[in-house]
This record gives sequence, C-alpha cells and structure tokens, in this order.
Amino acid sequence: MAIKREGRIMEDDGWYSNDTATFGDRLAGAREYEGMSQTQLARRLGVKLKTLKGWEEDLSEPRANKLQMLSGVLNVSLVWLLTGEGEGVDEPDSEVVLTPEVRDILLEIRGLKTQMTAQVDRLGKLEKALRRKLEEGAL
Repeated sequence: MAIKREGRIMEDDGWYSNDTATFGDRLAGAREYEGMSQTQLARRLGVKLKTLKGWEEDLSEPRANKLQMLSGVLNVSLVWLLTGEGEGVDEPDSEVVLTPEVRDILLEIRGLKTQMTAQVDRLGKLEKALRRKLEEGAL
C-alpha cells in the first residue's frame, strides 16, 4: 500500500518507488543518506538555500555543472540522480531493525563525517588564501 507525502506517492516503508520518485525525491534522499542538511549541501555547492529547496521540491532544475557537483558530493551517479537507474542510494532494508544504541552510533558517525568534510573544505580555502598571499608577496 502506498501513502501520499507532500503530494507524492510513497511506499509504506517511507521509500519512493522507482516509478514515482522524482529528481527532487532522489536528491533529498541522497542528501539525507549522507547526513547533510539542506543548508550544508547548499554551502558545499555554492548555491542559495532557496535554490536547493527548489530543486528538491521539483520547482527548478540545476545546471549541468551543479548536477556533476551533486553526484560527486552525494556519492551517487549522475544517471541515478536524473533517472533513478544506476548507482545511487540503496533502498532501506526493511528486514533490518536497528536498536536505539546502534542508530545513535550511526548518527554520530554521520555527524563526524559531515564535520570532517566541512573541515577539509575549510582547510582547502585556507590553503588557497595562503597561496594567494604568498604569490602577492613574491611579486
């Protein structure tokens, strides 16, 4: 049996079927799977939060360069984002039941991964700024 969520048909287990999932559904699902908030993903892509929300709500679509960035950041194939075919986020296994303790550990791991990714991004920006300053001083 399917239920309706935000105007879309969703399976009982909370997962969109391939027949009903839209680009926005896949984008939101992949973002959530990676443990990122909309704000975090928007920052990583260099877009406004309103823009990302428009993509997830299927009100607009990203340009090719942002699609490529999305697939890289979210660890899914570009084809999967566009069509639902290929390598993407796995459908949740309804047979696996996680204890609250295991779920908490997984959430903490995702949080740490997100923090580490943000720190790596920050380190890259600092390195770029340092190189710029060194080049300015060398001239």
